[in-house]
Amino acid sequence: MVPPPPGEESQTVILPPGWQSYLSPQGRRYYVNTTTNETTWERPSSTPGIPASPGSHRSSLPPTVNGYHASGTPAHPAETAHMSVRKSTGDSQVRGPVKGGIEVAAFINCVTFPHPDTMPEQQLLKPTEWSYCDYFWADKKDPQGNGTVAGFELLLQKQLKGKQMQKEMSEFIRERIKIEEDYAKNLAKLSQNSLASQEEGSLGEAWAQVKKSLADEAEVHLKFSAKLHSEVEKPLMNFRENFKKDMKKCDHHIADLRKQLASRYASVEKARKALTERQRDLEMKTQQLEIKLSNKTEEDIKKARRKSTQAGDDLMRCVDLYNQAQSKWFEEMVTTTLELERLEVERVEMIRQHLCQYTQLRHETDMFNQSTVEPVDQLLRKVDPAKDRELWVREHKTGNIRPVDMEI
Repeated sequence: MVPPPPGEESQTVILPPGWQSYLSPQGRRYYVNTTTNETTWERPSSTPGIPASPGSHRSSLPPTVNGYHASGTPAHPAETAHMSVRKSTGDSQVRGPVKGGIEVAAFINCVTFPHPDTMPEQQLLKPTEWSYCDYFWADKKDPQGNGTVAGFELLLQKQLKGKQMQKEMSEFIRERIKIEEDYAKNLAKLSQNSLASQEEGSLGEAWAQVKKSLADEAEVHLKFSAKLHSEVEKPLMNFRENFKKDMKKCDHHIADLRKQLASRYASVEKARKALTERQRDLEMKTQQLEIKLSNKTEEDIKKARRKSTQAGDDLMRCVDLYNQAQSKWFEEMVTTTLELERLEVERVEMIRQHLCQYTQLRHETDMFNQSTVEPVDQLLRKVDPAKDRELWVREHKTGNIRPVDMEI
């Protein structure tokens, strides 16, 4: 399917709720449902059931976002090139195809990347948003050792850290509740103390009112602790359990796809080596024919030529399977990183709301101590998941260059 060029449809038309418009790396406009992560070249209609234009094509990603058609085959014809090998420190890097003496691609940890000197300009999938789906394609050196950590693994670690932080926040609120409960019990106990109970006259009445106020204050703090449990601590714990279930959905999925990609890459290298050996054998037999002409030598050449052709076909098949595996990994990376991004925003916003609820309960409980919680209110109003993500991505990004097709 050929997507409509940018600007062909009026961008002044308001999109249905949940839809946003972006440009693909090829400069084509496509639309993303931020709730379901569904994408389409066709501008969604604001009227349910009525398409904006004929020829609908929907998938998990635009069909050629990464240079692949939906089937996983390259979106452009393969060109002949030869390979050379180079190892680098840290990453397992292999030089890619060299055309006219110019290196056009490189394989890093079994992923095909364009060469920086010759790559075409790649537009970010979500410009200006500092989105996870744009900045974590490459691997990063592990600061604890000599290996590398996948970009997706960094994102996963961030989510797991967020889950742990939420657990610790819940434990903090639980301790706060215990302090309130103990304080209320001590106040109630003190209000029943018989000290100075024989004081008479108006001073005795005032003293009795002092002790009664302690009992009233104890009741206020008991109610505060109960609300903290039901309106802050319990929702935080419930959300954390649901967050754990959502995380399990993508915990191993991307890693499995990366392993499959590495396996396909190994098959390509094996097929490439086999083709080189067959071509060398054919060349040797051709030289033998020039030295001594015989029916047996001619038959050997025909057999060697058939084997060389078969090896070439095997290599093309392996490259196609590799490209399909990389395309699948690419699509799942975009979909899953967007899901992690959504979960992170949801987690931060949920915690922010319940901390705001905590401060509201504090205001209701102690109207004379507002100065201690006003700074908290000010900081909570400044919570900005998008800005937090930008600062984190700036510090931890591993690269914004996405994979491209392997070429023979």
